[in-house]
Amino acid sequence: MQRQSIHFQPNQLSDAALAASRQMWLASLGAAVVTRDWVQNEAGTVLKTLVKEGTAVESRAIRFVGDRLEGSVERANTLWRRTRHTVETTVRAYADTAVTIVRETLPKGLPKIDLPIIKRAEARAKRAATVKRARKVAKAAKTRTTKVAGKAKRAVKKAAAARA
Repeated sequence: MQRQSIHFQPNQLSDAALAASRQMWLASLGAAVVTRDWVQNEAGTVLKTLVKEGTAVESRAIRFVGDRLEGSVERANTLWRRTRHTVETTVRAYADTAVTIVRETLPKGLPKIDLPIIKRAEARAKRAATVKRARKVAKAAKTRTTKVAGKAKRAVKKAAAARA
């Protein structure tokens, strides 16, 4: 096999590089002119078509998001109503249980003690408009009921000690 060698002459190499870069420059200028002509002549109709299509897609997207948002708000309201009902029912049950415990704990032999605190707490619980208010009233009723029950127990013990 015969060995071939390639000999480059510096002047030829620099001329070729200069010619290639000039060709790229001229191609870029040509592309800019063609683009300018296209924008002036044809781009207006294409741009109008694109804007028209974009507007249609946007209106469909807004309608879709609005429908989904409306459904989410309805679900959230339903969940809120159910939660509120559950909390109010639970608070009423706890208040009723506390009243029952106090009434059963007090001895039957004691004169009947009217517990206005419990009646007021029950009335406030019924009037409570929000879940937060209902929780606060129930907690206060429970605290007061516990205090009243403690006082009643101490009074019974004191009365029993006085009899003995």
